[in-house]
Amino acid sequence: MTRTVWDSSVGKKTVMAVSGLIMLLYLVVHMLGNLKIFFGSDEFNHYAHWLRTLGEPFLHYEWALWIIRVVLVVAVVAHATAAYQLSRRDIRARPSKYVHKKPRSSYATRTMRWGGIILGLFIVWHILDLTTGTVHPGGFQSGHPYQNVIDTFSTWYGDVIYIVAMLALGLHIRHGFWSAAQTLGAGSRTRDRVLKTIANVLALVLTVGFISVPVGVMTGLVS
Repeated sequence: MTRTVWDSSVGKKTVMAVSGLIMLLYLVVHMLGNLKIFFGSDEFNHYAHWLRTLGEPFLHYEWALWIIRVVLVVAVVAHATAAYQLSRRDIRARPSKYVHKKPRSSYATRTMRWGGIILGLFIVWHILDLTTGTVHPGGFQSGHPYQNVIDTFSTWYGDVIYIVAMLALGLHIRHGFWSAAQTLGAGSRTRDRVLKTIANVLALVLTVGFISVPVGVMTGLVS
């Protein structure tokens, strides 16, 4: 039964919709947490420590954080796999030859495809930068996330990578949220305008919220 659902286009679109909404929920919480950096190093570092003690004493140190990470990895892999397979299926379904010039894919489709690739690469860089410290500029300090963030956004390439990725994220959410709503049956002729407005607001708020952090470091508001 599960395999039958997964093999269908509707099943893959449903997986994309559900996994996308899981990641969207995480992004909203993550953005709110990031904004704590504007309240100073003590506030931001305390928040980072709280994430690691979340659920204690029922859960051990960092267990809740690892549960969140595992759920996110599953969501990202499922989302990317479904998107890739749907894209390949769409290509195979096209006629091999056209009488007229081959029609170009829509702007939204191209944005989602390339935006997904950009975000995938960004996630890898972001983890290597601020989680493992592998590519972190300067000296990575475990347990000092405030200083690590300052180090990253004190470099021009750190700012460029992050801002470009967040702009791609905004476009991805703008189209993806509405598409997910349609896939899950929430859309209708009367609700489409509301759903598109929600998608636009979410995309704008998340983009501005995330980008405000490197801008805050660049302008000296966060130091």
